[in-house]
Amino acid sequence: MAKKRVLCCYGIDIDAVSGWLGSYGGEDSPADISRGLFAGHVGIPRMLKMLDKYNIKGTWFIPGHSLETFPEECAVIRDKGHEIGLHGYSHENPGAMSLEQQQDVLDKCIQLITDFTGKPPTGSAAPWWETSTEGIQMLLDRGIEYDHSMFHHDCQPYWCRTGDTWTKIDYTKKAETWMKPLVKGTDTKLVEIPANWYIDDLPPMMFMKNNPDGYGWANPRDIEDIWRDHFDYFYREYDEFIFPITCHPDVSGRPHALLMHERLIEHINKHEGVEWVTMDEVNKDFRAKSKSV
Repeated sequence: MAKKRVLCCYGIDIDAVSGWLGSYGGEDSPADISRGLFAGHVGIPRMLKMLDKYNIKGTWFIPGHSLETFPEECAVIRDKGHEIGLHGYSHENPGAMSLEQQQDVLDKCIQLITDFTGKPPTGSAAPWWETSTEGIQMLLDRGIEYDHSMFHHDCQPYWCRTGDTWTKIDYTKKAETWMKPLVKGTDTKLVEIPANWYIDDLPPMMFMKNNPDGYGWANPRDIEDIWRDHFDYFYREYDEFIFPITCHPDVSGRPHALLMHERLIEHINKHEGVEWVTMDEVNKDFRAKSKSV
């Protein structure tokens, strides 16, 4: 049996109040804003305690709004040696913003993290994993080394591609005008650490009003089964792979989710070749082993 090498990592998005402002439809609800305050003041410390228990350093993607709203909690993240990456300012949808707005948000957030940590961030996760056509180049122009927002793979990092084009269906025109394949763009020097909605705590376990997917009462043991099956399949099929987990203090700061994480970590740790790393460590490992574009 070949020797296994598995890089597991936690990507923790502190959506908190910013999530309700930018994505979840709670910007006019004091009660929803209160839920965001729970995430910052209660969820973050609980998740830090859980990671400390297993000696795991995570990557915390922190919106600028969260960094400025919860400076004491974020300082603990920084001082414990976790990585801090970009996640917008108010969890905005890049696709709904002008180029100038995207640039302004990106520049402000890079500066906030640089001032807070003493070094510029190397990674970014787009809010709600929604990206714009200009986003990749903007990251590259500012020295960002990796992204965690795309879905071309689920357990292998890769060079992020830009410039794909596709033809949308227009039923008012002849079929021959839209029967065309996707045209692939070109690879960049931005490393993609793939995102995965199926290994994300928020969609199944966070209640959102007026949202078709806002159920929120999924049994964590069902989610745990899905995540464990992903890991077990990857471990069976690949000698080397990455396992990026995405979670949020809004959800994973709750008791039922914290116990799920503990069970999953203990299952993963029974396997040989497992390492818990930050996403920047995945980025640097991939760059060291891969031929640059």
